[in-house]
Parts: sequence; structure tokens; C-alpha cells
Amino acid sequence: MTTVADLARWLDRFAPRHLAESWDNVGLLWGDPKTEVTKVMTCLTVTDETAREAIDEGAQLIVSHHPVLFKAVKRVRADVRETGMLWHLGRAGVSILSPHTAFDNTVGGINDALAARLGLAEISPLRRAESVPTSYKIVVFTPSEARSEILSAAFEAGAGRIGAYEECSFTNEGEGTFLGTEGAKPAIGESGRLESVRELRIEVICPQDKLDAVLGAIRARHPYEEPATDIYPLHTSPAQRPGAGRLGRLPNPTTLRPFVERVTSLLKAQGVQYAGDPGRRIETVAIVCGAGDDFLPDAARVGADVLLTGEARFHRALEAEALGVGLVIAGHHATERPGVEDLADRIQSEHPGLAVWASRTEHDPWRS
Repeated sequence: MTTVADLARWLDRFAPRHLAESWDNVGLLWGDPKTEVTKVMTCLTVTDETAREAIDEGAQLIVSHHPVLFKAVKRVRADVRETGMLWHLGRAGVSILSPHTAFDNTVGGINDALAARLGLAEISPLRRAESVPTSYKIVVFTPSEARSEILSAAFEAGAGRIGAYEECSFTNEGEGTFLGTEGAKPAIGESGRLESVRELRIEVICPQDKLDAVLGAIRARHPYEEPATDIYPLHTSPAQRPGAGRLGRLPNPTTLRPFVERVTSLLKAQGVQYAGDPGRRIETVAIVCGAGDDFLPDAARVGADVLLTGEARFHRALEAEALGVGLVIAGHHATERPGVEDLADRIQSEHPGLAVWASRTEHDPWRS
């Protein structure tokens, strides 16, 4: 049996949440983790239309690129446009997962797929991710008889997961000493006397968003009045934090106008706009799916000849001209919908017992 929680864990391995932008809202956003899943629909955005499709087709899970509940709401009502779809999905037992910018940024994600479609070589991140702690190692010292209780508490609170493995820990034995001062109530020995006891050193990995819960659970189950606990921040390797956007090189350089025509054909995009000299030589290409015009300074900094993205404001076109960087606007839907289709294929390949499809009713709202 495959559950919503199983698919959430799989998605977090493929597009880890630590790759998402700090402002984003990713992961399981709606539904019951314990629900059994037999049908999954992917889509770019949960709308009345895509929600109805999922319900009519009997899906238990939607994997939507764009998050629902991105902004705080004070009420969920069936007769309100912004929340009506959630009411109906909830009644039908449909959950929603969203990878959003974690999917944009991950290896094999949307930006990598766009780079591959364009045939780019020497692909690298456009904007490198900062090295920040994404998880912690918790070390706690305890008498041996409390080991199982403490580990159970830590695992229940969310610690001990490494990739596809759960309840991971390490234990070794040593000797601990302590002297309880006046007012102390030691679980072993007496206050005012130096005690020496055989103890275990237990280590578990804990995700950043579970740290407070795990520490609280350990403290609640620990027999000591003052548990000795160490917390070490863990940083991901460069390969695990590839960064946002992509930069690559066209093996056969072209000029801006033919490049725009190629983008239009490959992405089946409508009304593609561009800024810059049509005869400008294009070899180094920067890519940012969706709303990525704020990456224009990054593209200029690394010497890109053009930035391909989904949407941009008017003044970005003027800025592109001033910087001498071509700017191609292919549409939010056109730059991200192929990734949604790729994701459906990936889920199907990894979970052959499920029925998985990309929404058949979803369409680009823009007309030309």
C-alpha cells in the first residue's frame, strides 16, 4: 500500500525542501498523510478546473507545482472562490503536495529539463545556493536502560531520517561524571557528591523544522533532571545545493531572433516576447522558469548572452537593453508545464502500481 506520506517522502528525496527558496511553502499542504493512494494527478496550479478533474477521476493526491494556501486565510468556505476548491477536495479525500521552487532548483528539476530541451552543454547553477544548516545532529547522553525510550521519542517527533531510511541512530558507550549542587535532584547518586556512571552517547539526525519538537520529546522522556545534549548544525555539500536557475552553453551559437523561434517551437509557446538586438550573438544562455526576471542582474554578472524566463516587468526589458543581455519571455505556463508532465512520468516510473497523469484540462490562461 502506498500512502500520501510515502509519496511526500519520495518527493522530498527527489526535490528536497531545503532547496526551496526561503519565502516558499512546500511539502504536504493539504490532506491526510495516512490516506492510501492509487491515483495521482500532477498540475501546475490547483484551480476549480483541475480540482474537479482530480475528483472526477478518483485521484487521492494532487502534486501541484504552485502551492495552495500560499498566503494566510481566515476561513475556508465552499462559496468563496479562493477556498471553494479546497472544501470540495477535502470532502473527496484528495490531498495536495507542492514541490514548487525545490522542484525548480533540484538536479533533474524544471530548470535542468529546460536546459536539456534547448540542448545546452556545461550546465551549472545561475545563482549559487548559500551554505546554511539544513539539518542538525543531536547528541544526548543517557543511562543504557533509557535508550529505547529516548530513541522512540526522537523518532516519533521526526528525527532519524536519512534519505530513504528511517529510525537511523548511532550509539556508543562511555563514562560520564557529574556533581549535583545544592537543590539538584539527580536520578542517579546524590547531590553534593561526584558521581561516575556508565552512559550511552546517542546520535540522531534531525531536520531543521523538527528540531524544537525532537528536543522537547527527548527531554520529556529522559530520566535526568538536566539531560546533557549537544546540537551540531549540518551543511549540505555543493552537489546537494545546486542553486537557482541554470547557465549553459549552446554547442552551436546562433543569434537572438532564431533563438526565440527555437524556444517558441520547443516549448509550444504563444506570443513569445523578447528584448535586445535580433542579430545579437547567443552562446551562453541563462534559464529561470516561471517569474524569473529578477535574475537578470545574475545573468549579466556571469556574462550570459540571454536570459530565458517565463514573465517579466516592462522595466526589466529596459534594464536588459542597458546591460546588453537579451531577454526572452516565453510565458509562465510554457516554461513550467513541461516540468509538470515530466514529474508525472517520474512518479509513474518510481511507483508503477499507481495511475499517474498530468492534468488534461489545465491550460495557459493567456491567449494570443
